[in-house]
Amino acid sequence: MLVERGIRVMNVELVSEAYAIAANYLRRSGAIPDTLVTDDRLLHLIVKLLKQGEFNKIRLANRAIARFQAQTEARAVA
Repeated sequence: MLVERGIRVMNVELVSEAYAIAANYLRRSGAIPDTLVTDDRLLHLIVKLLKQGEFNKIRLANRAIARFQAQTEARAVA
């Protein structure tokens, strides 16, 4: 992350790459529809993980996938 004048600026490239990896996997597995629309839930998970200090795009994507799937299963059970 970049810090300038006390404002935190997110690394957009990192978020974009992690989202692309996770979304590609989830689309192929059928967990999200195969559209060009951004899945807000997945994006929020990636941003949350980034804010928690994860800066590796592969780990970001993998952890977001795991949490996304866990949330989806929990919603299906409830």
